[in-house]
This record gives sequence, structure tokens and C-alpha cells, in this order.
Amino acid sequence: MSISIAHVPTGSASRYLQQLAKHWSHKMAVVVTPDEATIDFPNGSRLVMAAAPEMLEVVLTVPADGDVARMRDVVASHLDRFAFREAPLPFDWHDG
Repeated sequence: MSISIAHVPTGSASRYLQQLAKHWSHKMAVVVTPDEATIDFPNGSRLVMAAAPEMLEVVLTVPADGDVARMRDVVASHLDRFAFREAPLPFDWHDG
């Protein structure tokens, strides 16, 4: 299991996490509130997001046999679509 964490500066964290959760809810298991979201991917990965006033905390868990770099890119690129006015958002990924 690999855990990646990013603290993404934005004043729109709640809006972005809700938009992404709604977008992926058609294909994946999603639990969402205005301040938190959990998304379970079919490949066994899990994305947990938490909104703070000026930051979006992103925690990505990828199974040992998964492609961590690809999953990081998928999450970042999808969030950038919803944050098009701010994109690209700065994702400073580090291991958890």
C-alpha cells in the first residue's frame, strides 16, 4: 500500500471536492459532505479529500501493485478541470 498526501492551496476546496465527488459518483463508490469526500476506485485505490478555508488536503492510497504516479496524475488532472480558473493547482505530493 502506498499513501500520497498533498496540501493544495485554494480558497475553493469545498466546491472542488464536491464537484469531483459528484463527477465520479456515476462510476465509483463515493461518500461526500461539503467538507469531506471519500472515493473508492475500482482498482482498489482510495481518495480522501478534506476542505479547509484556504486548502484542500488530498490523501491517495494505492495498492502495492498499483501505479502511484498514474493515480496522482488522474486526481490532479481531474481537480484541475474543476479549478480551471486557478489551474494548474500546485500538487506537492509526498509519501504518507
